[in-house]
Amino acid sequence: MKTIGASEFATHALTIIAEVAATRESVVVTKRGKPLVRVTPFEGPPEDHAPGKLAHTLVFEKDIVSPLGDEDWDSCR
Repeated sequence: MKTIGASEFATHALTIIAEVAATRESVVVTKRGKPLVRVTPFEGPPEDHAPGKLAHTLVFEKDIVSPLGDEDWDSCR
């Protein structure tokens, strides 16, 4: 894992971020030799948790009041 000083990171942040994204290798940012943060490549959500993955499992009812009846619906409010 590569390390870099905070002042150098501040100067070249966009270049370092692009390098981390391209190489998929983390970079540790240090201040006075002590680690502060780690810049790591982003890991997206797994395919199983992709938005809209379960959309086909939803059931849409046209009328949600009729199964209860008007009287029961009013008392449930």
